[in-house]
Amino acid sequence: MRTLYILARKELASFFDSLMAYLILVVFLGVSGFFTWWFGTDVFLRGLADLSTFFNVAYWTLFFFIPAITMRTLADERKSGTLDLLLTKAVSDRQVVASKFLACFVLIALALACTLPYWITIAFVGDVDHGAIACGYLALLCMSAAYIAIGIYASSLTNNQIVAFLIGLAIIAVFHLAFSVMASSFTGVVGETLKMLSTGTHFDSMSRGIVDSRDLIWFGTLVVLGLSLAEMNLAKRLVND
Repeated sequence: MRTLYILARKELASFFDSLMAYLILVVFLGVSGFFTWWFGTDVFLRGLADLSTFFNVAYWTLFFFIPAITMRTLADERKSGTLDLLLTKAVSDRQVVASKFLACFVLIALALACTLPYWITIAFVGDVDHGAIACGYLALLCMSAAYIAIGIYASSLTNNQIVAFLIGLAIIAVFHLAFSVMASSFTGVVGETLKMLSTGTHFDSMSRGIVDSRDLIWFGTLVVLGLSLAEMNLAKRLVND
């Protein structure tokens, strides 16, 4: 556990050393704040004391941001050779992958924590369903965890950050967009299955204040699957080398 903590802290520090973390925080807060409070379907225009606009904006913003955050996690270390050096020490593949995941998740959680003043502000606007807002944040964290795992898997496939970004974005887009689009073209069991594979189905349910164990299991399955595949790629690379 101590090794995992040290690796995760080192990875998180690298985000701030490269200004990546600051860029993510500034852009995320700028985009979410602009659309939540000033543009289009903002809070004041809708006249409702809720944060559904923010959750919708964050849902799409994180879709692009997470592949950008995870693209360097393993690809950059493979290119520089530091991954080989790290794996020759008393560090397991699982610890490396888990530390990357934890660092990225903490960064996203920090970005979302910076938006908590939105919650406080909206509470002064009118009667607020605090349970629904809490579930909305939980939905964003669960979705982020799943996409981070997918992004790390994509980063384990190549030593090129741009390729890792494109692969991660493509895989995430399947869950974020493709399944929901395909579900509208089918009925019956096929349609329901495609709908259940769509992130939107589970995210919308949780963001409305309904925490279903099936939604948590679905997100958890993506996390385990993505991290397991990334770990397998590291192990396979060691054997090949």
